[in-house]
Amino acid sequence: MAEENFIDYVKIFCRSGKGGAGSAHLMRTAQDPKAGPDGGDGGKGGDVILRGNRNLWTLLHLRYTKHIFAEDGGSGSANQCFGKQGQNAYIEVPPGTIVKDVDTGEFIGEVVEDGQELTILKGGRGGQGNVHFKTATRQTPRFAQPGEDAIESWFVIELKILADVGLVGFPNAGKSTLISVLSNAKPKIADYPFTTLKPNLGMVAYREFQSFVIADIPGIIEGASEGKGLGLRFLRHIERNAALLFLIPVTCEDIMKEYDILLNELNAYNPELIDKKRILAITKCDLVPDNEIKKLQKKVPQNISVHFISSVAGKNLLPLKDEIWKILNS
Repeated sequence: MAEENFIDYVKIFCRSGKGGAGSAHLMRTAQDPKAGPDGGDGGKGGDVILRGNRNLWTLLHLRYTKHIFAEDGGSGSANQCFGKQGQNAYIEVPPGTIVKDVDTGEFIGEVVEDGQELTILKGGRGGQGNVHFKTATRQTPRFAQPGEDAIESWFVIELKILADVGLVGFPNAGKSTLISVLSNAKPKIADYPFTTLKPNLGMVAYREFQSFVIADIPGIIEGASEGKGLGLRFLRHIERNAALLFLIPVTCEDIMKEYDILLNELNAYNPELIDKKRILAITKCDLVPDNEIKKLQKKVPQNISVHFISSVAGKNLLPLKDEIWKILNS
């Protein structure tokens, strides 16, 4: 799928269905020309509902769907016949989708499972027919209730990818190569910045038929939390990750400085990200001799688990997976 087809943010206008009007019909028969009221109730208007669909992984299908309306309820009729209930409008979304009110920014809810439904607008209630208003002193009420009005609003729908582990690093840190080696994902790989223009998900097989999901997030740069580069747009996708795997290439001039910049960008975007469990992988270790790696071991952060790996050579990948599995299950 082309990069421009990865859509993780849409704004849509929704309207629930209006409730049907109750009937004010008065029954008249040859035997009894004043048989009395028999107006039925109006039907309920349709709801607007988000529904999780595991076959989707982007909001592309909503990109050009700016208006979604549920069906109005039908009016009641004679013989106490109820009006037809309006059909619900279902918005299919990938698991990991949240919805907010555009005007207030209020968080309305989230869909995290396949088949889960979230009602964002309720349809109007149908009006009662005149049969409900007959009393001993009012035998022939000639009125009925109108249906409740529809509700309409603009919503923001955002996708936050569901993954166990999110890869965090600058462009060309080796994220795409690592995910292509560990999983079945096939990201675009090249030696220039921002090769990854959309998140990639991969299922990583682990010992004894176990697995976990890893997400390759487009590279962060310094200032990403302020809108520079691509990082800000995709930082939301690591908010759901159980753990973060930081990747810094062994060829970096100052590993500690680069690690601190990455942490600062995450903290500036959302301080809660700093509380997530973290692992640091020093990548591309096939490019330097082993004696240089031993020297670098003294120049890495000491308060985090560090692994010196090479995705191309397959170096230390199994211990890295062991560490990830341990953290995910601790």
